[in-house]
Amino acid sequence: MFENLSERLLRTVKNLRGQGRLTENNIKDALREVRMALLEADVALPVVREFIDRVRERAIGEEVLLSLTPGQVLIKIVHEELIRTMGEANAELNLRVQPPAVVLMAGLQGSGKTTSVAKLARWLKERQRKKIMVVSCDVYRPAAIEQLRKLAGEVGAEFFPSDPGQAPEAIARQALDHARLHGVEVLIVDTAGRLHVDIEMMAEIQRLHTVLDPVETLFVVDSMTGQDAANTARAFNAALPLTGVVLTKTDGDARGGAALSIRQITGRPIKFLGAGEKTAALEPFFPDRVASRILGKGDVLSLVEEMEQKVDKEKALKLAQKVQKGRGFDLEDFREQMEQMIKMGGIASLLEKMPGFNAAPAALKEQAADKEVKRLVAIINSMTAQERRFPDIIKGSRKRRIAAGSGTLIQDVNRLLKQFDQAQKMMKKMKGGGLMKMMRGLQGKLPMGGLPPLKR
Repeated sequence: MFENLSERLLRTVKNLRGQGRLTENNIKDALREVRMALLEADVALPVVREFIDRVRERAIGEEVLLSLTPGQVLIKIVHEELIRTMGEANAELNLRVQPPAVVLMAGLQGSGKTTSVAKLARWLKERQRKKIMVVSCDVYRPAAIEQLRKLAGEVGAEFFPSDPGQAPEAIARQALDHARLHGVEVLIVDTAGRLHVDIEMMAEIQRLHTVLDPVETLFVVDSMTGQDAANTARAFNAALPLTGVVLTKTDGDARGGAALSIRQITGRPIKFLGAGEKTAALEPFFPDRVASRILGKGDVLSLVEEMEQKVDKEKALKLAQKVQKGRGFDLEDFREQMEQMIKMGGIASLLEKMPGFNAAPAALKEQAADKEVKRLVAIINSMTAQERRFPDIIKGSRKRRIAAGSGTLIQDVNRLLKQFDQAQKMMKKMKGGGLMKMMRGLQGKLPMGGLPPLKR
């Protein structure tokens, strides 16, 4: 997400290097670039205008203090204004009511509503230890009811059955009564979507809102629809007292216009970002962290939180103990590390939170793609147990067999062995508390404070 916007903004900053003061003249070209970057990111025009006006007002005449360059001053101003545009702080769910707290999910068909219900159920169960029940009031699509039933089983939430022959309001009343009787803490209600906003759809969801009196009414919207997402959110906000927005499919959105437009257009905060189909792929929306990602500074806080939640601590401890004792880091360990990354929502999604990743070469980003990682795992799976423990024995005939068994080329096997060799050297440096020494050695050698350049 935000790849295109990040590239344009970082290029703009580079053009300001070496100038001692931000003036009308040198800021004019830079702001034109920022404006074009925002428009290309499909940010709504009124939002772009107001954003540029605020940045211009603050930037002109600002002195370069201490060692800061004009580019850094502009980045600081843009960073602060991005946060202001997206909402200052994380807007948490308000569940401080007499149980069950009802969360009503609304949105157009195809926006990822049903998947988001399951993702939210999992998030509340794992992060807040809540007893969750989900129900579908989408009587127009029997497949949606069945989909939610399967997803509820996957995330460990209670599923309240419904039937296409029932009225949506009747389903809602029965689910609410059941939740009250059985000690459910949060009831999440999936609703019918349409291909576009229509009177009939709005009337139905308004009736459901009256029946349920939800504490949270969340609008689920596809981020890839850009400023249309913000306009649709505005239409729903006029019909329903929305409390927030869930922005979905952000992994497929290189622009990010919806994230920058929704708050200002609707006055409602983005509460969650969804990336991908996996039920673990949901994260709270922090405007300051997202602004840092846009400007290539990464999002280390979210990365640390994600790893805290999703890393298999027992396996990580065993590997750490193995390395500390000086026993070799082998291909079995290497494969396990890659598989854990994929389980955490994908390597690319983790790396984009690293400082400098947006400015990294395209070839490096390709190598970080989950497709490439799965290919490496397939190559290791084609090896014998002995080959995984002692990679040095993998020579010509073994390489040909491994490549044939994994459906790859010998060059792919060679590339895997080279990457493993680099990982093994890094692990050796960690032995005996050498991690800090290694990090100090890397300091100042990373572009934008982040990833090293690609080596072929």
